[in-house]
Amino acid sequence: MGVAVLTMGTRPAELRALLDSVAKQREPARRTVVVGNGAPLPELPEGVIGVELPENLGVAGGRNVAIEELRKAGDVDVLVDLDDDGLLIDADVVSRVADLYETHPKLGVVSFRIADETGFTARRHVPRLRADDPMRGGEVTTFLGGGHALSMAMLDEIGGWPDAFFFTHEETDLAWRALDAGWKIRYEPELVLQHPRTSPARHEVYYRMTARNRVWLARRNLPAPLVPLYLGTWILLTVARTRSVKGLRAWFAGFGEGVRTACGTRRPMRWSTVRRMTALGRPPVI
Repeated sequence: MGVAVLTMGTRPAELRALLDSVAKQREPARRTVVVGNGAPLPELPEGVIGVELPENLGVAGGRNVAIEELRKAGDVDVLVDLDDDGLLIDADVVSRVADLYETHPKLGVVSFRIADETGFTARRHVPRLRADDPMRGGEVTTFLGGGHALSMAMLDEIGGWPDAFFFTHEETDLAWRALDAGWKIRYEPELVLQHPRTSPARHEVYYRMTARNRVWLARRNLPAPLVPLYLGTWILLTVARTRSVKGLRAWFAGFGEGVRTACGTRRPMRWSTVRRMTALGRPPVI
């Protein structure tokens, strides 16, 4: 087991509390790495590997650096990614994740439940369409970036995070590639990352990158007939949900950028994967 944390140096107290909660696990991780994403790192606990990047590579790029750092060691089978302002409130998270991977050989991703200090889980933090019950676990088609585990064997097969995405939708891109390669994704609500409740307020850069990356996601991964269906659905949803005129302008600017610019290698998923995702409750058109 390995643990990876990204930080931009703005939450030293929260980072230290998180690392302390990792160190207090009854079965400790073999290695823990902290990546300073374009920022110097604070003093780290003994034994924690620190990597300082000269520039911010985004969530996707920074996490790929962590993967490579753990891969070099050659003794990590499962990687746990944690937000730097999160906290492991239970001491058996690492051991329970390890047990899941030992029991299920084709388990690729385990998604944790994100809850605030009162135990509340926001609807947007449940990785399924029918999100009324955050305690319902099982197989899903995507996962939460704030707290999750990844099989290193899966990453060796499908590749890492899409660097160019920087942030937003990088989890979905990785999830779709994992599903298409036959790996499973599980949401395990008993595995909790405590995380401060955040405002759903958004900024223009978020709108732009969300739209750009959604177009890239479709172009990279979907069979050709599903691309317009998926993007058309999200145009309608965005127009219906967004109350900010500036946000809509930024979103459509990002959408145009996603159409015009290179999206990386196109590897459309198999129709059998589409059927599997549909059976799991989330066909890749929404």
